[in-house]
Amino acid sequence: MLCGSLRADAQAVEAVDRSALRVCADPAAMPFSSQDQRGFEDRIAALFAKDLGVPVHYTWFPNTIGFYRRTLNVRRCDIVIGAPADAEMAQSTKPYYRSTFAILTRSADHLDISNLHDPALKQTRIGIQARTPVADLIARNGLADQTRSYDLMVDSRITSIGNAMAADLLANKIDVAVIWGPVAAYQMKLHPGALRMAVLGEAEDGVRLAYPIAMAVRRGEPQWRARVELFLNSHSGEIEAILKEAAVPLLPLDQGQP
Repeated sequence: MLCGSLRADAQAVEAVDRSALRVCADPAAMPFSSQDQRGFEDRIAALFAKDLGVPVHYTWFPNTIGFYRRTLNVRRCDIVIGAPADAEMAQSTKPYYRSTFAILTRSADHLDISNLHDPALKQTRIGIQARTPVADLIARNGLADQTRSYDLMVDSRITSIGNAMAADLLANKIDVAVIWGPVAAYQMKLHPGALRMAVLGEAEDGVRLAYPIAMAVRRGEPQWRARVELFLNSHSGEIEAILKEAAVPLLPLDQGQP
């Protein structure tokens, strides 16, 4: 009797609302998600909902401190479409893409910088996000005095770090912007012809730059996690097409697994 009761309790704990795909997402985090559902994560969510045969219902919340605690983990939704593969506040699925950081420069400057130890960087003003591997690498390369630091996490309803860095680059306040690859690619689309992008590699000088991205569900929900991974496996080609259409810099998934 006790074993049967425990199994029933476990099923009750895992139960999610299957009448809709309930997604928690940032309302203003292009190219990932937006309230008008233009982001590539929104398109992937729509594909998953179609696979499940249900509509998508969103809970919008800025992806800053407390995001998981105030959304997924209090059951306001059942999934986050884009999450670090080693997310601490949730249970990650298998990764469905890997990307890396990228360098943006002004096209008019004709700078040919493809790594963060290029001597040409010594003559530039560099925009970076604080508390990123890039910030560590820039400091290690003796370039800290030339950097302009931007916050890592912000309320996207108020500001966009990608937009701010690109605006400062185009206004000649910085000469180089080093930012997460998908964000850099989006800025290229917003400013056609004005920017150049160089995608960084897996790592530089022992500092890891490439990271896998997964989906996130609550801990203790293995059945739901398995269903999400079934979708990732069965629709991998369509998901990859969405990522490529968004110009996300993609690295092989079979390397650097966490």
